[in-house]
Amino acid sequence: MVSVALLAVRLIAASRIGFGDSEALYASYALFPQPMYLDHPGAIGLLARLLGQGSAPTPEHVHMFTAVFATLVPWLLFRVARNAGASLRASTITATVFALVPEISIGLYGFTPDLLLAFGWLGSLAFAAQAMSAKDEKAKDTALILTGLCAGLAAASKVSGVLLFLAVALWLVKAHRKNRYGYVGLLIGALPLLVLGYHEATTGAPMLHHRLSATQAGAGFSPMLLGKVLGGQLGYVSPVVLFLVVVYARDLWKTRAADAFSQLLFLAFLVPLVPLLVFSLWSPRAEPHWLAPPLLAIGVHAARRGLLGSRRIVTAAAITAGALTAAVHAWVLVPESARLVPKNADPRANLAAELYGWNNVVDAVRSQLAAEVGDAKQEIVVVGPHWTVCAQLQAALENEAKIGCLTDIPDDFDHWNPRPQWQRARKVLFVTDARFPQKPEVLFPTRAVESRSGVSVFRGGVRIRVFSLTLLTRTGGG
Repeated sequence: MVSVALLAVRLIAASRIGFGDSEALYASYALFPQPMYLDHPGAIGLLARLLGQGSAPTPEHVHMFTAVFATLVPWLLFRVARNAGASLRASTITATVFALVPEISIGLYGFTPDLLLAFGWLGSLAFAAQAMSAKDEKAKDTALILTGLCAGLAAASKVSGVLLFLAVALWLVKAHRKNRYGYVGLLIGALPLLVLGYHEATTGAPMLHHRLSATQAGAGFSPMLLGKVLGGQLGYVSPVVLFLVVVYARDLWKTRAADAFSQLLFLAFLVPLVPLLVFSLWSPRAEPHWLAPPLLAIGVHAARRGLLGSRRIVTAAAITAGALTAAVHAWVLVPESARLVPKNADPRANLAAELYGWNNVVDAVRSQLAAEVGDAKQEIVVVGPHWTVCAQLQAALENEAKIGCLTDIPDDFDHWNPRPQWQRARKVLFVTDARFPQKPEVLFPTRAVESRSGVSVFRGGVRIRVFSLTLLTRTGGG
C-alpha cells in the first residue's frame, strides 16, 4: 500500500516538475561520455545517455524511470532481510518504515548516482546473504561472485561505493578465504574501478583534486559542521527513525560476531561510516545524504533482530517519517505552498523553486538565438554564472548552442567548453537568476550590452523566480 501510494505521487510529480540542478548536470553528462567526471564516476552519465537514446533525456522521461526504480528499493531491502533469515513480519515492517524515510522516499526519486548506488549496495548484501544460506556449493559460489560484482557496481556508481567494496573484500577474505569464487567476484567487480583509476592517473587526477582541494576552501573541523551533520540526519532520516538507527547500531556492535553475515553487516556499516563521517565533520561542502549508505546495513540488521523497543516507537517512526515525506511532496507539488515563503527570503533557500520555470527560460533563450542570423548565430555562446544554471541550459539546449560557465572554481564545463575558447565568441547571452545577482557589465567589462530581457516564474499566484537574459557584444578593444 505504501509503495503504491508513493509510486502514484511520483508519477504525478514526473508530469509536473523539471530537473533539479544536480539532475540537470547528470543529464548533461549524457552529451559528454567520460569514464569519470569531477564529481562522480561515469555510470550515471551512461544511464542518462541510455534514457536519452544517445542524447540528454527529458525530465519527464527520467522521472518516470526513477519513480519506478525508487519504489523498488525498499523491496530490495525486504529481499535482503529475507535472504538473511529475517521473518516475514519483521522484514515487512522494516521495509515499510524504510520506504517512508525522506532520504529514501524523496532522495532516491531524484536522478542521482545514489539510486544506482542503492541497488549495487543492497544487491551485494542480498547475494552475500544468499551465499550464507545456499544449500549447494554451486549456488553458493555463484552468489559469492555476484556479491563482489554488485560491490564493484556500487563503487562505479559513486565514490562512497569504494568503501563498500573494501568492506566486502575484507569480509570475503575473512569469512570465505578458502573459496576462490569470492576472489573471482572481487576481480570482476574491480574491473570498472581499474578503468576509473586509469582515467584518473592519465588525466592528472582531476576528481581527486576537485574533491579534496579545489572545493575545500575553509575546510576544518568545527562545531558548526557537527551541527550540520546532526541536523541533516534529523531531517533526512527523521528523528524517531534516527533514534532507532542508534539503538540497532549499538545492538549490531554487541552481536557483530554472532555469525558471518552479522560480521558483513558490521563491516558494511563501520568501514564506510568512519571516513564519511570524518570527512563530513571536516568539509563544508559535504552533504548530509553522504552518510546514508552505511545505514542500509542497520536496516537489514533491524529486520533480522526484530523488535528491540516498544511497538509505539516503531509506529511513531513510521508516522514521523511519513509526515515529513508528505510535507515535502506537498511543498513541491501544491502550487499554493509558494505563498508560505516570506517575500524577503533568500532565493537559494527554497530548493523546490529550482524544479520550475526552466522551460520558460529555455524558450526565451531559443527566441534570442533565433533572432541572430548568418554568422552571428554561430558566434554566440550562452553563459551562466554557476554550474547549476549552466547544467539546466546544457541539458535543455543540448547541441543547439555552446554553453559557457563562470563558476568560481573549474567545473566540468571548463572541460567541455573551455573558457579561453568561448570567451573569444563575438556575442555572449548571459543567463542568470536571483540567486546569482552579479552584474553582466562587471563580469564582461570588455563587452557592451546589446539587449536585456527577463523571465518571471509564478506558482500559486506568487512570483517564485526571476531570470534575466543579457546579450553582450564584444567591443573593438575586447
